Amino acid sequence: MATGPQVLLAGLVGILLSLCVLPCAEGGKVLVFPMEGSHWLSMRDIVRELHARGHQAVVVAPEVNIHFKEEDFFTMITYAIPYTQEEYIRLMQTGLPLFFEKQHFLKTLLEGMRVMNNVSDFFENSCVVLLHNKTLINLLNSNSFDVVFTDPAYPCGAVLAKYLNIPTVFYLRVLPCELEFEATQCPNPASYIPRFLTSNTDHMTFLQRVKNTLSSLPMMYICHTTLTPIMNLASELFQRDVSIKDVLSHASVWLFRGDFVLDYPRPLMPNMVFIGGITCAHRKPLPQVCIGVFVQDMFLAEYF
Repeated sequence: MATGPQVLLAGLVGILLSLCVLPCAEGGKVLVFPMEGSHWLSMRDIVRELHARGHQAVVVAPEVNIHFKEEDFFTMITYAIPYTQEEYIRLMQTGLPLFFEKQHFLKTLLEGMRVMNNVSDFFENSCVVLLHNKTLINLLNSNSFDVVFTDPAYPCGAVLAKYLNIPTVFYLRVLPCELEFEATQCPNPASYIPRFLTSNTDHMTFLQRVKNTLSSLPMMYICHTTLTPIMNLASELFQRDVSIKDVLSHASVWLFRGDFVLDYPRPLMPNMVFIGGITCAHRKPLPQVCIGVFVQDMFLAEYF
């Protein structure tokens, strides 16, 4: 008998297949543009299931990476980036201590800004190399993909999908600055929905609601600073002014690795789908560990 995660995985694959189905019974072609870390590890199971159902998946990833390895259920295309393996690993580990230290909200915010700027510089440089690689872009264009499956944590894959003009499915946990709400025109009241890093719940006092509202201001500045370079690159690519909302709103379906058990109830648009539990498809018994460490590890895995 199928378990809950297995049923969820089958339903998720069904959503993807509905976007790439052809008039005949032939399999579709899926272009996969993943993010590093747990982003890819959970996405990989979906790519495996797509292959099992007769569909072709092509994964585009940088040559320097940690988790992207060739496997028999997808074709892998890599591109060079201006970083060594050691530089890449050091950069990816920069922000890890931030999630294990208990400190003042403002200090966490400032350190988070520094980490995000460093990581953003890396993704920007990598994206410049990718989008300026005319040989690779022409190859992707000539393959006539039916759908792009990407994680928009950094919107390079989203820019690529919009440039190729292919229907797109986003697979994500959250986006900084609540960009998912802006791109989908979904209601996002600060008096109701706790903001990232505030430690607020959905039951807030008046002062907590004020904090919740004001916390969006520095985050908006961070997003403006970190995303402006990639938006300038997108504007150059499309030869017109392009905003982050323009790029993200290209998505046909948003798949969120969460649910109302893990997250607080909030308004949703019809193309926003919660798939909480998808990462539990391969369950193992919990070891005897400190519950505090376990919760921290869960939090870290969701955001990295």
